[in-house]
Amino acid sequence: MIAYLIRRILYAVPILIGVNLLTFALFFVVNTPDDMARMQLGIKRVTPEAIEQWKRQHGYDKPLLLNTAASGADQFTDTIFWQKSASMFVFDFGYSDDGRSIGREIATRMGPSLAIALPTFIIGLCVYVSFALLMTLFRGTALDIAGVAWCVVLMSISGLFYIIGGQFLVGKLWHLVPISGYAGGTDSFRFVVLPIVIGVVGGIGSSSRWYRTIFIEEIGKDYVRTARAKGLSEPRVLFTHVLKNAMIPILTGVVVVIPLLFMGSLLTESFFGIPGLGSYTIDAINSQDFSVVRAMVFLGSVLYIVGLILTDISYTVVDPRVRLA
Repeated sequence: MIAYLIRRILYAVPILIGVNLLTFALFFVVNTPDDMARMQLGIKRVTPEAIEQWKRQHGYDKPLLLNTAASGADQFTDTIFWQKSASMFVFDFGYSDDGRSIGREIATRMGPSLAIALPTFIIGLCVYVSFALLMTLFRGTALDIAGVAWCVVLMSISGLFYIIGGQFLVGKLWHLVPISGYAGGTDSFRFVVLPIVIGVVGGIGSSSRWYRTIFIEEIGKDYVRTARAKGLSEPRVLFTHVLKNAMIPILTGVVVVIPLLFMGSLLTESFFGIPGLGSYTIDAINSQDFSVVRAMVFLGSVLYIVGLILTDISYTVVDPRVRLA
């Protein structure tokens, strides 16, 4: 197990370097340091002197990837890429272009993101699996057909419809919860309950149908026929044996959600005015703040890799036949 974890961590290093290179290339293909300076200065007519001063203050006056004017290792280290990216591997995210500590912002905004993402994940998983098991239990009946049709309808509706419709109906017409904003402490419940409900409802269609497919595939296997031959009832076979043996594909799907638990939802946080990591990323993209964008992409990549490792470890828990070598 230890050897496996060490190998996976070592494999992650070139992956993270590649992600940083790709993010760097994509960002600076669209933007130049001069464009970033004009955006941050916020002045229509910016003098070349002001642009050069801003670039020197923020470290964008150097070459992007290769400094041909330097010698030795400085050709690679005295560049924007090295000075903006190398420190992230020790989780030193530096400062944004407006002078704020990115690490402090991440620590502050992680709470609101988790306040929405974690309940949405837990409640949603219970709802999706339960609904899928119910459709599987009554497979081939009118209830199953209606459930699949309802899932298809929900899948066909854009997530923006749930957000805007929920804000209008629950917040504006019924005045049950605030439309947007956030408050700390116990008052946060009023601000996060609607995004949580919308997040759960918005995922019912695709997730429940996918879990139903997994359960339908499992019930055709030999161990299910053996359990039925022993006289076990259909609900017991389904909720005990099928659910347990379907945990590996379920865990594989769950890993995709792990980065979102910390990174937040871009659309939800932006529309509801939640000061989480999702809205932080959107604001950074709009303001062309490369320091924040590359930090959030790097953090998301790290969380995704950690999720993959945790998923492999969890396989050994749900299935003793799996061994990590």
